Amino acid sequence: MSIRLAKSAGFCFGVNRAVEMVYRLLEEGKQVYTLGPIIHNPQLVGELSGRGVQIVSEPEEVPAGGTLVIRSHGVPQQVMDRAKNCGIDCADATCPFVAKIHKIVREASVEGKVVLVAGDAHHPEVEGILGHCNTRYYVFKNRDELKEINYNHPELFNLPVCVVSQTTFNGLEWENCLEIIEKVYTNDSIFGTICNATAQRQAEAVALARTSDLMIVIGGRQSSNTAKLQEVCSPYCRTFLIETAAELRPLLHESGIVLSDANVGITAGASTPASIIKEVLVTMTEIIEGAVQNSTEVTESSFAEMLEESLKSFNTDDKVHGVVVGITPNEVQVEVGRKQAGFIPVSELSADPNVKPEDVVKIGDEMDLLIMRTNDQEGTIMLSKKRYDSIKGWEAVAAAEESQEVLTGVVTEVIKGGVIAVTNGIRVFIPASQATASRGDSLDELLKKEVQFRIIEVNRSRRRAVGSIRSVLKDLRKAQAEKFWETAEEGKEYTGVVKSLTAYGAFVDLGGIDGMIHISELSWTRVKHPSEVVNVGDTVKVYIKGLDREKGKISLGYKRSEDNPWNILEREYPAGTICDVTVVGMTTFGAFARIIPGIDGLIHISQIADHRIEKPQDVLKVGDVVKVKITEIDFEKKRVSLSIRAAAEEEKADTVEEEASEE
Repeated sequence: MSIRLAKSAGFCFGVNRAVEMVYRLLEEGKQVYTLGPIIHNPQLVGELSGRGVQIVSEPEEVPAGGTLVIRSHGVPQQVMDRAKNCGIDCADATCPFVAKIHKIVREASVEGKVVLVAGDAHHPEVEGILGHCNTRYYVFKNRDELKEINYNHPELFNLPVCVVSQTTFNGLEWENCLEIIEKVYTNDSIFGTICNATAQRQAEAVALARTSDLMIVIGGRQSSNTAKLQEVCSPYCRTFLIETAAELRPLLHESGIVLSDANVGITAGASTPASIIKEVLVTMTEIIEGAVQNSTEVTESSFAEMLEESLKSFNTDDKVHGVVVGITPNEVQVEVGRKQAGFIPVSELSADPNVKPEDVVKIGDEMDLLIMRTNDQEGTIMLSKKRYDSIKGWEAVAAAEESQEVLTGVVTEVIKGGVIAVTNGIRVFIPASQATASRGDSLDELLKKEVQFRIIEVNRSRRRAVGSIRSVLKDLRKAQAEKFWETAEEGKEYTGVVKSLTAYGAFVDLGGIDGMIHISELSWTRVKHPSEVVNVGDTVKVYIKGLDREKGKISLGYKRSEDNPWNILEREYPAGTICDVTVVGMTTFGAFARIIPGIDGLIHISQIADHRIEKPQDVLKVGDVVKVKITEIDFEKKRVSLSIRAAAEEEKADTVEEEASEE
């Protein structure tokens, strides 16, 4: 007699991701609506309903302010478009494996290919896939239905086709269908889209069923992958599907099966929480214990071993001390003083999902670990450093909420709605509204950065924490502002960063306090908008032009006196200078010409030519470069007079003088 639990029983990645997303949204105070049940498990759906999660069938049913969660099955593109058009806040929990199929069929549609989908046409996942097809498509759930499609549509044999499958499609049936497709279709593109976790789950279930007298499949009766587990196990032994442990005793009683005489295999669908699996195991061992008391074939010691074996997969409280003996890209090997070889998967090494093992540990390091799963058949024991650190770190994080201690962590992820920072091995969610000093600041700039934050909310039952970087930044800026006002005085220079632009100027962060450069102070030349001179993020040197301590306002200067074009003119272009200028404007009485940037001079109509002209346009046009003589400068009125005639006459006189000297 034995009880064996499949290694991959329970939540798959996609389902776990969707459920976690709902829990996170609830913790953020959102009113959550799911488009259909979030998973095919009535017990978990009931629990979420008790917490206020409501199920809707259409996006339009979500009221203003609600958040709609798209479950892991995915939805047709038109459903996403409808949600967007309604202005609904939408959280997309579509499994990445399903999203990949959506992308494949969209691209195939663009290329004009016919799409063949292996799966259940009425399953939400397949309905979602078909909703991304913009060309002909056909669905088949077995080789017989595929043959029927081929019989009714022989024209498909020579057309380009794209073949995909539902992620939970039966692996053996898929192989059977591929044999037909590869024989009759001459232009096919086949994509193996059965989820690896599904394939592994089914393979493990079959392996258990082959050597068992009884298979128990745990999961929702509406779950496609759970039904397929029952389907693949049934040919090898008696197989029962149950949703909860409460169904186990009546089922065994009616079937007449004596557990003490049976080798039992247990697996669970992707939508089955670990708590339900463990409850089934405990109930089963209680039933066996009653049978053992009346049996002479099974000793108490063998029963104890069987009970330990059945529950060890869910015993996450055992702690061990280990020494690192090997490091690979995917795991860390650890010696823990047991007969099994200990290993830490990279996903269980650190709360940072992007961490590399060699950056965290080295050979010979000692550490405390939690036992995650023991596999005596393979002689291995899976361990977790992340979860051990989490237990220790959680106490520190929970205490920090009361003490308002400032914690230090590293931002490991930027997600929808905020960022995740890791401190003491604990993931802390920091909402976008609390992640930066200003709401418009980019969250991406925080990625991989060390940050300081306070804990503002703790959910002890789920070990979740919410933090605020802004709280710390606010205190820091307040201290910096106080220091600034202590030393600030007119004329003092600072280096700051341009924080924002308006039509009338630029705001500069001086380090804890902002000052403004009026648009007139940005350049000696006239500008229409501050962006012509500076941009957000630029580092600039400024000086204080004025202070209003009562209102806390600071006026800044940016342009320098040495760059004043009138000073340059006085220094480099005194009256009498002959230079080249560019015509920039025309009037009835003359033409304006640019001497240097910021200074234009007037060429009066009488000074344009050596003969009378009716209008300046008879000789000049905008853009012409002409030689002039600066005849007069009025620095007080900021006026400059220019003359083409005087420049020509002086040039002619110089030529005559040179010729005379040569004679």
